[in-house]
Amino acid sequence: MELTAETRRRLGRGISAAAVLGAVITGLFALQQMVDNPRTDDAEVFANFIGMAPVVSGPVMKITVADNQYVKQGQMMLDIDERPYAYALGQARSEQAALEGSIVDEQRRIASESSAVSVADAGVRSAEAALAHAQAVVAQARAAVVGAQASVDRARAERDYAEHNRDRLEPLLAKQFVTVDQVDRARTVAAAREQAWAEARAQQTLAGAALTSALAAEAQAQARLEQSHQQVQQAQHSVLTLEPLVAQRSGRLSAIQTAEYNLENCRLYAPFDGRVTNLTISEGAYAHAGQEIFTLIDTRTWWVLANFRETQLRHIQPGMKADIYLMSHPNLHLHGVVDSTGFGVTPDADLLGRLTKGLPDVQRTLNWVRLASRYPVRIRILDGPQQNFRLGESAVVVIDGHPGLL
Repeated sequence: MELTAETRRRLGRGISAAAVLGAVITGLFALQQMVDNPRTDDAEVFANFIGMAPVVSGPVMKITVADNQYVKQGQMMLDIDERPYAYALGQARSEQAALEGSIVDEQRRIASESSAVSVADAGVRSAEAALAHAQAVVAQARAAVVGAQASVDRARAERDYAEHNRDRLEPLLAKQFVTVDQVDRARTVAAAREQAWAEARAQQTLAGAALTSALAAEAQAQARLEQSHQQVQQAQHSVLTLEPLVAQRSGRLSAIQTAEYNLENCRLYAPFDGRVTNLTISEGAYAHAGQEIFTLIDTRTWWVLANFRETQLRHIQPGMKADIYLMSHPNLHLHGVVDSTGFGVTPDADLLGRLTKGLPDVQRTLNWVRLASRYPVRIRILDGPQQNFRLGESAVVVIDGHPGLL
């Protein structure tokens, strides 16, 4: 049956309409898939890495790893000449021992000087007792002086009475009003009272001399007491204190700990499982403290840093699953999970200008096409050859999104 021209035109228009409709449906489906499951080929394999640098400086005696070698945690990688640090540790310990010896010597010296203080205190007590005895002797001598003065006064009074009685009786003897015996007795009594008065004066002089001697002894005892007090003060000032030496203990201990720390760090160990890279030093070279000598890649956890357009970020949430394909292994299908999405990139100088102090320096631009910024999304790899990944490998990432997020 031959189709008419009108039928062929209608059939052609139907096929064209069906093709256009199929293309539109296919495009909408592809667009929906791109929205539901964001994907990008702008991705790289990434891992944490650190620059390995020695804590101490010195010649490299041994390197036990090679460039690109896989190492286990705790494996020794580098050995620096430890002799200077061993010598420093020995010197620090020797200085600590010397300090402890000085402390012991000072303790003995302080004990001796403390004994001297005790002896000086005993001297003070003895001097105080001697002064008290001298003061008692002075008091006794003064009392003796007072008694001697009273005796002198009494003897003088008795002498005067005896002489007056003698002088009164002698004229009466010629008139025979008294007997010779009475006159002789009066004269004898007067002579006796004169002798007693002389003896009393001698006793007074002796008591005065005793008082003078007692006062001198008191002054000497007082001087000895003052001297004893000065000796006590001098002995107390001579007693040393251990505080300056004891205060040095913490410094000497810190020196020992520092020396031990430096000695322990003469060997460089792997802090985690990883792969050595960028090893450009050889045995015999001088390693400087804090200066990186190679890089250690942490192979325990790997990520893919995938750069997505800012318009896609609202469809990507932490916890979403992701399919990962490496360009170096196109047949290897890896699985991952979104850890986080980026919140900052370096501002475009062409758009924002230079952000300096003062006001922003914004240049006028004329761009017909405005490209969307891209932000990194960190995707943790859940499986795969952890030790054989290479940092910086190109990857393709497809996020397993959820339509409900649209």
